Amino acid sequence: MTGLLRRLAPRTLRGRLSLVALTTAALLMTVLTVAFNIVLERHLQHQADAELSNRADAVATTVDTSGPRVRVLETVNDRLLDGNVWIYSGARLLERPPSTAADSALTKAAAGLAARRDGVCTTVAAGNPGSVRLCAHFLAGSRSTATVVTALDLAPYRNSADAVLLGSLVLDSVMLACTYALTRLAVGRALRPVGTMTDQATEWSSVGSDERFGAAHQPAELARLGASLDALLDRTRTVLGHERQLTGELSHELRTPLTRIVIELDWWRARPRSDAETRATHEVIAEAAQAMRTICDTLLDDAREGARATATAPGATAVEPVLSRLVDRFGAPEQVKAVVDTAVPELTAGVRPALLERIVSPLLANAVRYARSTVTVSAHPVPGGVRISVTDDGPGVPEAFVDDLFQPGRRADPEDGHDGAGLGLPLARRLARTVGGEVSHDPAHTGGARFRTDLPAG
Repeated sequence: MTGLLRRLAPRTLRGRLSLVALTTAALLMTVLTVAFNIVLERHLQHQADAELSNRADAVATTVDTSGPRVRVLETVNDRLLDGNVWIYSGARLLERPPSTAADSALTKAAAGLAARRDGVCTTVAAGNPGSVRLCAHFLAGSRSTATVVTALDLAPYRNSADAVLLGSLVLDSVMLACTYALTRLAVGRALRPVGTMTDQATEWSSVGSDERFGAAHQPAELARLGASLDALLDRTRTVLGHERQLTGELSHELRTPLTRIVIELDWWRARPRSDAETRATHEVIAEAAQAMRTICDTLLDDAREGARATATAPGATAVEPVLSRLVDRFGAPEQVKAVVDTAVPELTAGVRPALLERIVSPLLANAVRYARSTVTVSAHPVPGGVRISVTDDGPGVPEAFVDDLFQPGRRADPEDGHDGAGLGLPLARRLARTVGGEVSHDPAHTGGARFRTDLPAG
């Protein structure tokens, strides 16, 4: 049953709202129609009883109860007064309508009312023409009593009630049809801006447009919807921006190692090669493949860790154990000594351990790569946070390259023999900024390079 109702239910919001309005209007009109016809029925019955009372008063003027016996006086309009009138003296019938038999249902009902002597009324089903209303009126004289029972055919009243009921049903049907049509029209007009906003949001989100809905000159509901759609468009634009950035970086950075692989394979297949030449080709291909792997890992780690850093609340991390673990993991060359120097061993930073590793790792990797003999990783508290410095005694950062130091894919000397992709420093800075920190280069340091990482305190 539930499945059938779901299949029959309208699939559009306009159809559902119109159906709800139609159902509500139908219930309300049904209640009003029933109540109106009940009131009308009682009003018509009251009118019939009043008519019978007036007729009984007129007949009472022809009944003489002053003597020991009840006498019915003859009058000029006697035939009009005798129509549908029974006169009783006690239980004895004095007069009855000429058209009514003594054993008819109406006469029996009139006798029953006369016997009660309490002036009540009743309705009797008399077949054709229909129901008849009977009312008894007790007359008390000085020496005798009588009861006048008057009758009234209810067919005209019933016809009036039926006509009013039919008119009510017709009017209800017209009102329901108008309600449904007007509701669909009104809801359609009300939802038209929503459809327009939906189409615009779909178009804008596909191209990362700067267009926004705003809340000015909009109803409250549409303003809230516009604000929600604007927020979604902002997030969509950000995601598209990250996607374009990742795609562009992958395309740019992978082109060089792929070109090396293609060139080496073309050279190797140009003529038969010796074993030594084949091994050299394999080494070049393996080196290029490793560079591609490094580029992909760096870019994907950037995307994954950046999203987590934005969505996850900062934690608290002991700095010294993380730095020591990183130094041990990198395994500096024999001629390079890497040391950790923490002025406060229990120093904590307000970031997660994994995020701290991702921020410091590119700085440490560059320092180990370019250092001549020593790499120092130090940490000390600063007002409101923690500063981690990575210092090496290498050649330092060329002055002409300082402005491009944190640009993705840029390297000071691409031909220096190292397999870096120019993505580590931008990655470290982006991750630090997600938690309110910063990664910067210290231009005042001489005799090598120093990079500083400022993070919130734990």
